[in-house]
Amino acid sequence: MRTLALSDEILMQVEKPARYIGGEINAVMKDPEAVKVRFAMCFPDVYEIGMSHLGIQILYGMLNSYEDVWCERVYSPWVDLDAIMRKEQIPLFALESQDPIRTFDFLGITIQYEMCYTNILQVLDLSGIPLLSKDRTEEDPIVIGGGPCTYNPEPVCDFFDLFYIGEGETRYRELIDLYEDCRGRGLSRQDFLKKAACIPGIYVPSLYEVSYHEDGTIKEMKPLEEGIPERILKEMVTEVSDTYYPDKPVVPFIKVTQDRVVLEIMRGCIRGCRFCQAGQLYRPVRERDVEFLKKYAIAMLENTGHEEISLSSLSSSDYQKLPELIDFLIEECNRRKVNISLPSLRIDAFSLDVMNKVQDVKKSSLTFAPEAGSQRLRNVINKGLTEEVILQGAKLAFEGGWTRVKLYFMLGIPFETEEDIRGIAELCNKIAAEFYDTVPKEKRNGRVQIVASTSFFIPKPFTPFQWAPQCRKEDFLNKAYLTRTAIMSQLNQKSIKYNWHEADASVMEGILARGDRKVNQVILRAYEKGCFYDAWGEYYKHDVWLENFEECGVDPDFYTVRERSEDEIFPWDFIDCGVTKAFLLREWKRAAEAVVTPNCRMQCQGCGAARFGTGVCFDKHTGVTEIQTETEENGNEGTD
Repeated sequence: MRTLALSDEILMQVEKPARYIGGEINAVMKDPEAVKVRFAMCFPDVYEIGMSHLGIQILYGMLNSYEDVWCERVYSPWVDLDAIMRKEQIPLFALESQDPIRTFDFLGITIQYEMCYTNILQVLDLSGIPLLSKDRTEEDPIVIGGGPCTYNPEPVCDFFDLFYIGEGETRYRELIDLYEDCRGRGLSRQDFLKKAACIPGIYVPSLYEVSYHEDGTIKEMKPLEEGIPERILKEMVTEVSDTYYPDKPVVPFIKVTQDRVVLEIMRGCIRGCRFCQAGQLYRPVRERDVEFLKKYAIAMLENTGHEEISLSSLSSSDYQKLPELIDFLIEECNRRKVNISLPSLRIDAFSLDVMNKVQDVKKSSLTFAPEAGSQRLRNVINKGLTEEVILQGAKLAFEGGWTRVKLYFMLGIPFETEEDIRGIAELCNKIAAEFYDTVPKEKRNGRVQIVASTSFFIPKPFTPFQWAPQCRKEDFLNKAYLTRTAIMSQLNQKSIKYNWHEADASVMEGILARGDRKVNQVILRAYEKGCFYDAWGEYYKHDVWLENFEECGVDPDFYTVRERSEDEIFPWDFIDCGVTKAFLLREWKRAAEAVVTPNCRMQCQGCGAARFGTGVCFDKHTGVTEIQTETEENGNEGTD
């Protein structure tokens, strides 16, 4: 029997005690004396968010498939338990064994969102692990960072011993073997880190030095020791139908954000939207074999008891065997009385036909993501979606019985004008008018509802917009006001509801996304002043963050409103994500001219991802005869 780390008295004081007791269905229990390595896998947010993350489930299952490793889970305690743990001096613990995190060999933290950076420090602090890697001893776990935010790890590099850049299935066995070997030979923590830095995809920030120009831009980043690579090439699974996938994911006791079986059908995206970081990081597109997906769908449903299954990808409509897979799932799910969730589908006749067949689709709501109000601005972001297609999709939806449409847009996109912003209101009005033109009066059940939501554009590393300036808070709010005013002037304004995001957090996210090593001290000071759960609006303290920048002598505008020169060295330039900087710069210039770039299946663009020798780059329709080669000034060659 396990002994819980928290007493019954404490559990009764906190909201949702099931967040902290472990013991869920499919949770892995091992004898700690029978394994060589204890690995704590952390998602630095509340349990309900972390338990919904597919990447954690994959790595948890994969690491536990190794006989010599026991991987356990840990999440950020919610604010109520955080206060109790500090007061009672209770160390943070893993869910499975309830053992303190500080006693583990590794603490792996997945970093999905910049606004979770202070939660990383919360996890370290509550665990009793020194916040700065330079202060850690042989008794502390090796702290590893992974996930999309590690494609610019510099703002948090002081807090991590190493980063794993890329997809996690490829190098963890090698890293753990190295750790076991170093420990067996009595080598030090520093010896292990130096050897780990030579494993592909592993970045040890303490072994690199950064110098700056007088204007604050980076002059040079170089390794401090011989044999350490100057550039880190991302790790990537080349055969996604021949890699680990969990057939027994952990089933939570309480309702979580994504409370369903998740079937990842492919990685990457052919579309090339210029604002989308994931679309660049996960190139090239790699599709899973449909028989692989059928097998795992059945296994996961049988092993979890979940009542819903969801397809996961950046653009599910682009999966080439989608009709066959959906036909199979509809038949299986109807028989099992299981619902199907189909995100990321383009709204066309096929998708609407599928949605009509799916059991749990409520005809009252359908989602479009035009991203921009005008065709010119959609061309700027390379959205590949015309107004004609949007209106035709709406028409088909209204004919199929849908009466509520959600529309997602961004404000503050590079090269945006007031005319583009008014275009949001005009497009909403046209969609509402489409309803009244399509549905006869006698068949209407009230008026159509158009819900328009705008987020604020944030430039991200490894996108064509990494050179772009970001708007100030006041600019964002002015754009939101203009949008609202334009909507109120439309003929169908009563059918349109408008929502917009908080501007403060969007500005901070932009700073953290493109920050450098100087931002570490600001994050540390913010945490010391009580900032964590910054991703949750009710706990975000924007004024405190601004105070910290001033106290640390770091100018936040340097990371946001400043436009970068074409030859500037970025903090993340030492990472090779497969897509070349020359390609991204070419796309930045095409954006300025509002020129559309065809998707990967229409025409190869020479982005660089073909060097991996897999995926869409080598499909029959592209063919090696179309592959182009480009060489950057630094000598890094990329083909696609």
